[in-house]
Amino acid sequence: MTATTCIEKLATRRRRHRPAHRPYEALGRNQAVFSAEARIRTDRAGRYLTQLCGHTARVSDLPHDHRRDEGTAMAIPRRAECSGTDGVIEFDRGRCALRATGEELVLLAEADDQRHLRLMQDAIAARVQRIGRRDQLSLTWRPEPVAPGRPGAGIQAIIGQLMTPAGRDDPFPLYAVLHEVGPVSALSNDSFVICGYAAVNQVLRDPGFGLAVDPVSPGSGSDTVRLMNQSILRANPPDHGRMRSLISKVFTPRRVAELRPAIEAAVDDLLAQFSEATRGGTTDFMDRIAFPLPVTVICELLGVPPVDRQRFRPLAADLTGALELSGDTSPAVEAAARELAGYFAPLIRHRQTEPGDDLISALVAARDAGDGRLSDEELLANLILLLVAGFETTTNLLGNGLAILLDRPGLTAALRAGHVPIAGFIEEILRYDSPVQAVTRRAHRDGLTIESVPVPEGSDLILLIGAANRDPARYHDPDRFDPTRTDIRPLSFGAGAHICIGNNLARLEAAVAFPKLLNRFPDLSAASDRTALRRDRLVLRGYQTLPVQAAPREPR
Repeated sequence: MTATTCIEKLATRRRRHRPAHRPYEALGRNQAVFSAEARIRTDRAGRYLTQLCGHTARVSDLPHDHRRDEGTAMAIPRRAECSGTDGVIEFDRGRCALRATGEELVLLAEADDQRHLRLMQDAIAARVQRIGRRDQLSLTWRPEPVAPGRPGAGIQAIIGQLMTPAGRDDPFPLYAVLHEVGPVSALSNDSFVICGYAAVNQVLRDPGFGLAVDPVSPGSGSDTVRLMNQSILRANPPDHGRMRSLISKVFTPRRVAELRPAIEAAVDDLLAQFSEATRGGTTDFMDRIAFPLPVTVICELLGVPPVDRQRFRPLAADLTGALELSGDTSPAVEAAARELAGYFAPLIRHRQTEPGDDLISALVAARDAGDGRLSDEELLANLILLLVAGFETTTNLLGNGLAILLDRPGLTAALRAGHVPIAGFIEEILRYDSPVQAVTRRAHRDGLTIESVPVPEGSDLILLIGAANRDPARYHDPDRFDPTRTDIRPLSFGAGAHICIGNNLARLEAAVAFPKLLNRFPDLSAASDRTALRRDRLVLRGYQTLPVQAAPREPR
């Protein structure tokens, strides 16, 4: 079965009502079957195998009315038998194979999704502890390594589809399939995909999980990787807290609120230019509003001269390729990193002799204080990443939000009339079509679990932010855009210690821009002669072009 066929079959199964019980034999061996292995060190392995199968066989004779719900039913075995050194315990949605050797009892549990695998693991573990009370038996489950046609292969196929142009363009059907499988999926013994809202939120906030930083020696490897490793984007404690404390002073709620008049003035100026452009017919919202607004704001904060700002868009587009799951370090990405470093180096020297009221000057002063708070490399890296991150996500937020409005004229009217609060609209954009779709983490200590799944130290995790924001366990009807939802808490800007330092600024820019745009252009619509084009990215999701047309009116 091909990866595409596997995904289509799972998606079809999602659209149907599942039967209450399905025999394990019905599972195709090439479907997304999940497994975990446990090994119990004991010289009585054969005896315990016989006892475990015998005890389980007696449990399976319980009357059917003891099965109060699907979870309880899953923990009740259908059949158990053993012969010599081998045994099997079958459940409605999985099975556990057993093998006894002279030194250990090996258990291999398999089920058709992660939830039922965990239920089955818990049931077997409880029985092992019961029959092995005298020897104090216990067991720890580990995900089984992935092999073609074996557990996890279906998850690999889904991730493979996400990495294709079609998957990057519309990842949401694939996210829905992952939710059917479970909130945590093992790709191998030491790699996992996390799609559940609660699971992603846990990992983002748990200090046991951190950034995956692979050191690069000076003079070798990728300039881009070395650059990012020196910034707060890839820093772990204590370096992350040290650098963040210097930068965050510019992004406090009070300082951000004080920027509102400047942002309003910038929006008014851009809308005036946008109005002139639309008189000639079709114009690109990304070029005229979505890019220049956030780049103007972040450059003002940093202290970048206005004459230089237009050059950053192609450089940022190239550099952010390194943030994709593929970790692009192509020549274009490397060239962008070097050009940005070459731009900021003389600007840093200039601020050293002629400081101003901007972030570059503040960070230069921190470096020159000589107290170890900031090194030369960290200063340069953080300025570049602040510039790029400072407008990339906001640009995508504005573009994704307008695309949603263009498809929903009723919502546009409700926003313009004030029937839908702008704050709720922005939070729903972030949830429904997040500017950031995925991040990565690494387990930095042993003994960690996510949704009861053990995660060994050193394991790499892919956190699918976009999937978590559409988790049906967290949001009712998650594929419907509804700005009137209550308790919208998207994970688009992260959570915990690494939450995006400029998230309040991005929200403020959107809160100013959208009402002014809708007031000035009451009949704004998608262009009839040109088609919108998404960027071919998964991690940073947004539009390359978003052509629109409108007849402007004078602002009130």
